[in-house]
Amino acid sequence: YRNQFLPKDVRIIGYARTKMDHEEYIKRVRSYIKTPTKDMERQLQEFCDICTYISGQYDKPEGFIELRKHCEEFEKGRKEANRIFYMALPPSVFTTVSQQLKANAYPETGVARIIVEKPFGKDLGSSRELQKALEPNWKEEEIFRIDHYLGKEMVKNILILRFGNEFFGATWNRNHIDNVQITFKEPFGTEGRGGYFDEFGIIRDVM
Repeated sequence: YRNQFLPKDVRIIGYARTKMDHEEYIKRVRSYIKTPTKDMERQLQEFCDICTYISGQYDKPEGFIELRKHCEEFEKGRKEANRIFYMALPPSVFTTVSQQLKANAYPETGVARIIVEKPFGKDLGSSRELQKALEPNWKEEEIFRIDHYLGKEMVKNILILRFGNEFFGATWNRNHIDNVQITFKEPFGTEGRGGYFDEFGIIRDVM
């Protein structure tokens, strides 16, 4: 949004089971974004103006019907209704949510995209099961599987650092590197996500 990559009339709608009003939702959004300058604070306020929130269950249609109506309010007067559903959810509810989205929130005009955040299953078998569950409702060109960790700046620049620097190019190989150690330093723990990590593990979560 800050770099103006999004369409001017875009709307961002949060959907989750947690019940909260608009003020609380915006408060949580703002808590993750730092604004060291007045211009960035202005941009953040403009960003918050396009954000709204709907609370609903993952396995019941009522919340998704409300989500569809909420989308339609912003789409009045448009020839097409393009919707992107970003599923930053536990893998255990991917199938249920994808079915509810297709049945109750899929646009009648325009295009729809469903974005599934890793891990896409916990092994080959569960990955195939998830793919099989998505196929009846979503076309392959509508499904996007992503790993947000690969979007981190340092991760994206590893290859550039390796092959664009003569010094590293001569030493970053199996003859000079004995092992690679990855350290994840975060200001928070696994609070509230214990069940997820017990099933999938930290390695599958980040690789």
